[in-house]
Amino acid sequence: MPDGRMHADEVDTDERLVRRLLEAQFPYWADLPIESVTSSGTDNALYRLGDELVVRLPRIHWAVGQVEKEHEWLPRLAPLLPLEIPRPIARGTPAENYPWAWSVYSWLEGENATVERITDPSQAARDLARFVAALQRVDPTGGPPPQQYNSFRGDPLETRDVDTRAAIATLSGTFAAVALTEAWEAALGAPSWQGSPVWIHGDLQSGNLLALDGRLSAVIDFGCLGVGDPACDLQVAWNLLSSVTRSVFRAALTVDDASWARGRGWALSVGLIAFPYYRDTNPVLAAVARRAIEEVLADHEEGAEPPG
Repeated sequence: MPDGRMHADEVDTDERLVRRLLEAQFPYWADLPIESVTSSGTDNALYRLGDELVVRLPRIHWAVGQVEKEHEWLPRLAPLLPLEIPRPIARGTPAENYPWAWSVYSWLEGENATVERITDPSQAARDLARFVAALQRVDPTGGPPPQQYNSFRGDPLETRDVDTRAAIATLSGTFAAVALTEAWEAALGAPSWQGSPVWIHGDLQSGNLLALDGRLSAVIDFGCLGVGDPACDLQVAWNLLSSVTRSVFRAALTVDDASWARGRGWALSVGLIAFPYYRDTNPVLAAVARRAIEEVLADHEEGAEPPG
């Protein structure tokens, strides 16, 4: 895709479109400065609006269901979570040849919480564990189950088997296919989740975490939000944390062996599928995927096997 797109069929947006949408639907914001936000996010285009707001427009068809979901659930979840999350302010409608609903959110200060921007990695691991635990404690009644609009995050791990094995075959020249297959099959061998579905963010990784003054401050991009197997949110232990901070995260969250093994499988599967898709169009996300793959392989090689 030589035009710089991440998806062949994504919709074009720019500041002029945002201005026209605001003029037609929210004229009281139409004179505020608008600036495109550089982001490794794949589902939405972001435009900062003044100092306190951000406009978020789905760029691809599979993201359109996220607008309604986030407007319904984020205001309910926010008071129950220990880190800041986006606050929906207004919802726009299709217009100006833009085909989908779109949103205005509060702007959250901070930078992506990469390893280099975290002062105390162990504290960040504990803060992540607190967030995941708090999210899991929220009553899941009525929450959206795994579906297309959250990339089926929270489904049983085995539902990803065909796509994961296809990705392993695609990447056989980049990673050791035998080791990848062994690691994947080890994760599949872990007992499945037997509890009730719980809330999951669905896509915890550095691009969806913000840091201020060296400390984790916010969790953003809830497009994969839903209720399902809690192991899905453990993937952050491999796509962001080190072997040391992974142990801190697990201890703070009190994760059983089977869930930890499935979480390792989630990290591997998401990484394997994302890496070839974004390798040439989104180097930041491709690097996150590569890290997850390499960390899972390192775990596997060290004998960190799930229970049978």
